Amino acid sequence: MSLGEGLRRPPTAQQFVLEELRRAITAGVLRPGAPIKQDALAEELGVSRVPLREALKTLQGEGLVNYQAHRGYFVETLSLEDLREAYRIRQILEAEAIRKAVPNLTPADLDALDEAQLDVERASLLGDVPEMAAANRRFHLMLFEHAKMPRLLRLIRSLWDATDAYRSMYYGASENRERVVHEHRSLLGALRRRDADGAVEALDLHRAHAVYALEESLAD
Repeated sequence: MSLGEGLRRPPTAQQFVLEELRRAITAGVLRPGAPIKQDALAEELGVSRVPLREALKTLQGEGLVNYQAHRGYFVETLSLEDLREAYRIRQILEAEAIRKAVPNLTPADLDALDEAQLDVERASLLGDVPEMAAANRRFHLMLFEHAKMPRLLRLIRSLWDATDAYRSMYYGASENRERVVHEHRSLLGALRRRDADGAVEALDLHRAHAVYALEESLAD
């Protein structure tokens, strides 16, 4: 997977660069702490430095990159404390989203979630970490959208933006990918039973396993 792969260029160069960089960061193509090499990126994306700089300023405001004087831009890193806090806030917000979403799910919605899960499983089997990260994000946000609470969804999405690259680190191990598939199936089972409490519990366990593994990785 490389920058510029498979996307149709949006109306402006700045928006194109912004979407490409955000995708690369959240999919783990650009890893936490990695330098943003502006000359190389501008050449690869076929744009000038101007839209690239504007896109980086936007990403800095979103907390995905940081600027270091005399060194340039880097992909943002999170401390263990920051990571735990982000996941704790997600736990609170996503529990509310699940409880609101479950009564709204139609059989067609559940079938669509099953299809989204198949994308996760296909990527897992192939060991395609960037695609699994992207498919996993689609699966979860598709579910949260059924809460029909746009402000809540925006808050959840911002927390995912800040931590997506770390999930890509988690998916690097095959046992973690297999665990994700199993946990998603448990979540889908609870959703089909209309068991909101069971779905919240399944999601809490899903998150806790990721945090534990990331704590181990980041502490090394």
